[in-house]
Parts: sequence; structure tokens; C-alpha cells
Amino acid sequence: MYHGRFKNTHYQAGFHWGEMLRKHGNFIHKQHTFQITEERKKFAMQCLPVYAKYYPEVLEEIKGIADGQQSFYEDLCTFLLSMYCFEFSNHCTCFAFRDQEHIVFGRNSDFLMELEKLYMNCLYQLDSGYSFQGNTTAFVQMEDGVNEYGLAVGLTFVYPKVRKAGFNAGLLVRYLLEKCRTTEEAVAFLHEVPIASQQIITIADALGNMAVVEGNPYVTEVILPKKGEEFVVTANDYNSEKMTPYKNCEEIDDWNSAERYKVAYQALKMQENQFSLKCAKDILSGKYGFMCQYDRKTGADTVWSVIYDIKGQKIYRVEGNPSRKGFKEDKRFKFRN
Repeated sequence: MYHGRFKNTHYQAGFHWGEMLRKHGNFIHKQHTFQITEERKKFAMQCLPVYAKYYPEVLEEIKGIADGQQSFYEDLCTFLLSMYCFEFSNHCTCFAFRDQEHIVFGRNSDFLMELEKLYMNCLYQLDSGYSFQGNTTAFVQMEDGVNEYGLAVGLTFVYPKVRKAGFNAGLLVRYLLEKCRTTEEAVAFLHEVPIASQQIITIADALGNMAVVEGNPYVTEVILPKKGEEFVVTANDYNSEKMTPYKNCEEIDDWNSAERYKVAYQALKMQENQFSLKCAKDILSGKYGFMCQYDRKTGADTVWSVIYDIKGQKIYRVEGNPSRKGFKEDKRFKFRN
């Protein structure tokens, strides 16, 4: 996993990174797993006005990367803005829980082993917006993270049955980390902004408020903890009745999403709202049932696992599969007191 630090303006941060990648012969939009097609380019260009209205800073960052890579801005936009809208490749499990002693957010990222060297842990401390640390398979987009105010956000992807010009899943997470302090603010933005892709976003803040937001271009459904439960869980399919028409088809390989959801839910339920960091680590590492026990011979694995201890203001991460490696504390990021 590559560790990147991003400072100064959005454009400067993008340029520095793009230039560094170019010097190492790595060009973002030329990944062999991605093809720039006219369909994707047309869709990405339709999304540009939405980002220009709500998040022009990220377009400046993309311009910086393109200039640093000496590549075409349109090609990079096609690669980044159409991501999550056409393919189904990210498979993840996410949960959050709270009690008097803990506010904890946990997430496994399950993905393709062939791209392991491109996965990133990013520390953003830009001239504008909130500082945050996040993890991603998708460059400027984030798939989970926590910001200086203790807002933790994570993505679980759903098969893209529908799409429409708007924010894709990874840039939704990035925006929330950079612009929002609380779960309430994050949920309000998800109701406001046009959305391009199908995804589930789990959110928890320093006040202990948490929510799962199931969304796509046409529906946004907010799920709060059930009565008597102080936790939320999600994997790679919708659970609310309102999202039933958009659920995965039976023939979709969602990497045992239903089983991962059931294991995490039952493990948290049996804690009777008395949680611990050990519980989070044990769930993510598969000690309660199937969670990350992939056969690497198939080309799939859990490529990182992260725990954001929001109340304790600490970050724990495994760079690899948590059933084979231990969590280590990352002390680089500073929360606000």
C-alpha cells in the first residue's frame, strides 16, 4: 500500500503527485483494467457541471494531476468520474457501533490482488477543507476515511443497475470527509447532490450519531440503528424495502455479501451493546464467521482493514488481510481536541 501526503492547494497537490507518478512510469488513466470508451467519456463530460457546482476544488486537483502526468484532462476525467458507475469490482463490509466508552467505525476492503501496489493510504492537509486520512483503490477518490473532526465515512459498492450524471461513490466519500463535520451534515449533502452510482455509505461522528445511507441516482434512503441496537452494518447489497428494485441480481457475484452482512450483524448483536476494540478487530478478521477468508489463488482478497476509534481518536489498520496480519496504530494523523 502506497502512503501519500497531499498539501498546499488542490491543484498543487495534484500536480506534485501526477509528476511523481509520471517519473516512475505510472499513468493513472492507462491502467490495464480500464478502457476509455466513448460511452464513458460522454458520461464523464455530463458529470463535469455537477462537480463544477458542488466541488470545483476536486476538478482543480484532477487538472493538476493531468498537468503533472503530461496527459489529457478529459482522459483523466473519464477514468475518475465514470468509476463505480459501470463496473462492479469493490466488495466491502462496513459497520459502526457506540456505547459509553466507544464510538468505533470498521471496514474491510475486498478487491483484486493484481492492483495491490496501487492501493493508497492518503493524508490530506490542504489549504482549504478539513484534514483527513483515507484509503482508496481509486486515486483522488476515497473509499473510507476519517477527518479532523472525527467524522468517519465508508463506502460499500452495489452493482450499477442505473446511472445518471452526478457524484460517483468515491467522490461522495471524499467530499464528506473534506467538507462535513457531522453525520447530520453528511446526510443532508447526500440528499441534496445529484448521485451517479449505486452505493451504500456508512457514517459515524464524534457525537455518536451514525447512519447507513443507501443511494442511487433516483432514491436516497437513510437507515438509523434499530430500536435497542447501538450499531449499523452493511455489505454489498441494499437492505431497505425502498431499494428492493435496485438490489443485486442473483447471478451477480457479490463475494458472499449476504453472509458477510449476517456475520457482522450477529456478532454485534450478541455484544448486547457492550462493545470493544477487540470485538471490531475480531469481526473484521473473520473470527465470528466468514468475512475475509478468501483464497488468494482466485485473485481476490481483503486488501486492507481499518478501524477508526473516533472517541479514542486513534486509527488502526492492516495493510493486507486481517486474518493473516495484525492491526497497527497509525499515529500520523492529528484529530482536533
